[in-house]
Amino acid sequence: MTSINELIQDAMFLDISAFIVTFLIAILVYFIFKKWIIAIVNKYALRSKMKWDDVLVEKKVFSTMALLSPALVFYYGMEFYPLITQIVQRLLIIYVLFVLILLGDKLLSAFADIYEKFPVAKTRPIKGVFQLIRLFIYIIGFVSIVALLFGKSPWGILSGIGALTGILLLVFKDTILSFVASMQIATHKLIQIGDWIEMPSQGADGDVVDIALHAVKVQNWDKTIVSIPTYKFIEVSFKNWKGMRESGGRRIKRAIYIDQTSIKLVNDELLKQIEKIDLLKNYIKSKKSEIEKNNKNIDLISLNHPLNGIRITNIGCFRAYIIAYLKSNPYIHQNMTFLVRHLDPTPQGLPLQIYVFTNDTVWANYESIQADIFDQLLSAIPYFDLRVFQYPSGYSLEKIK
Repeated sequence: MTSINELIQDAMFLDISAFIVTFLIAILVYFIFKKWIIAIVNKYALRSKMKWDDVLVEKKVFSTMALLSPALVFYYGMEFYPLITQIVQRLLIIYVLFVLILLGDKLLSAFADIYEKFPVAKTRPIKGVFQLIRLFIYIIGFVSIVALLFGKSPWGILSGIGALTGILLLVFKDTILSFVASMQIATHKLIQIGDWIEMPSQGADGDVVDIALHAVKVQNWDKTIVSIPTYKFIEVSFKNWKGMRESGGRRIKRAIYIDQTSIKLVNDELLKQIEKIDLLKNYIKSKKSEIEKNNKNIDLISLNHPLNGIRITNIGCFRAYIIAYLKSNPYIHQNMTFLVRHLDPTPQGLPLQIYVFTNDTVWANYESIQADIFDQLLSAIPYFDLRVFQYPSGYSLEKIK
């Protein structure tokens, strides 16, 4: 009996010794692979004209593949330690699974980076899909490793997990919602990298800088970053200014409030001043012709009253001036909606609204064009004997005194 125990101990000692030697050889092989073979592969990849292999090097895909080399050593060395082969085999499979999970993660990251370099990535962002696949890889890998450790079937563990579906749905609710939202965003092109969006409920007003599974990052105009849950884009209303940029026109919608007490018929003196404005020469000529034609059949005595027949008004002349000025403005889009109209009178005066589009959608340029237009129009108002409505200020009250 003692001799059998001694034989078993000797055999076990030999197996452990063989295992240690194999382990040392595996480490040596790993360093050889990493320092020589993988280094050569990385060097060749960086020198090649293709760019996608540079991403593989950057994400350390080849370096991770080097981790599989020790597994080959153990696989071929198992015949030297038969007594612990079963244990080593199980540990070897777990190790390979772990490396494959890491490799899958690195490959997905590399593919995501390669995809983002293509123009289609801006219209079809699929970063969320890569993140979901990564999540599945980790779940399946974790379940497989646990099954090997406890000697159970992975399907048995998965069926046990199925009993906890309700809990899992609760835990991964945001992930599921975000995945569905990511699919809708990609399918319907709701948002893309670089889009200017507004979502007041989330404090977002700026450019989309990142679209991921769980969150969309928006850089506001004040340079702050807002992180919005992806599923919010199918729950909450938001404005995307992409249509404006693609159309090539940006809307100006602003009103000048005219003091209604300054609106009147144009007398001869004022008409002489208005006729000097080049932009209104055609308008005045056309209006005079219309008045002359209309007033032919009206009794001369009746024409002595200002309200008989057709007359020219200062507000009408000013409106015609605005139209002519905007028509001659090279920064106004002439093929889009073009309106200069009265809105309903208010206690603050008569709103004279300008509703046109600029042909430059860049924010700074748009604001400059809009400012130049209203600088001109506000300065022109006194030449039509009109006044802009303004609440009395300290300066106004001082003048009354």
